[in-house]
Amino acid sequence: MLSNMNSVIIEGNLVEDPEIKTTPNGTAVCQFAIASNRYYKANNDTEKETSFLSVETWAKLAENCASFLKKGKGVRVVGRIKQDRWVDQHGKHNSRVKIVADHVDFMPGKKQNIETKKEEDKHDIVF
Repeated sequence: MLSNMNSVIIEGNLVEDPEIKTTPNGTAVCQFAIASNRYYKANNDTEKETSFLSVETWAKLAENCASFLKKGKGVRVVGRIKQDRWVDQHGKHNSRVKIVADHVDFMPGKKQNIETKKEEDKHDIVF
């Protein structure tokens, strides 16, 4: 049997405040988007490529993300890629790729300096 690996680690900054909802059975789900930059050299210039990624968290991790994260805050996300597929009311096939997080590190945002960040403001949330 062939074994497939689906694992991702990504860092970035929130592009909007997180949105939390509750499923009909009472489980919290939090969604947010991050911008992750990649820098590379091209013709002796440094170029920047930005990817915008959707992240989803569940249960206690979702509650913590909704409580502590805000637009501009830095995060490191560890999780897996998930593709949702559906057919809309007009019969069109749609899909969306997102990261389902198992672990989120809360880090200083893009405007904060790690050396001046108070240690009590850094959160490491694992569930």
